[in-house]
Amino acid sequence: MPKYRKGKIKLEHHLIEGADKYIRKLELLSSVKTIIPGRIFRNQKGRGQKGLFLKYETPSGWKLLLKNGTTVQEIFVITDNKELFKAEFLKNFKG
Repeated sequence: MPKYRKGKIKLEHHLIEGADKYIRKLELLSSVKTIIPGRIFRNQKGRGQKGLFLKYETPSGWKLLLKNGTTVQEIFVITDNKELFKAEFLKNFKG
């Protein structure tokens, strides 16, 4: 898949099934500058929780994991304000 940018999303990899709704919701957060979907891999532990989860801070933002059954995709978010992003994420994706 060729690299291209559409709004805040910089696509370098394919998206797993169901990722669109999470990506579109991430795009609406004011603290998000860029969303970069990363590699896709199989969850060796089998079926787990589905959804989007904060993993850890990176030098330029956050690493998230998007889980869809036994498939997991890394999602990297670039932000200037990591604490604001975390607060917005927890408000919009938890609960």
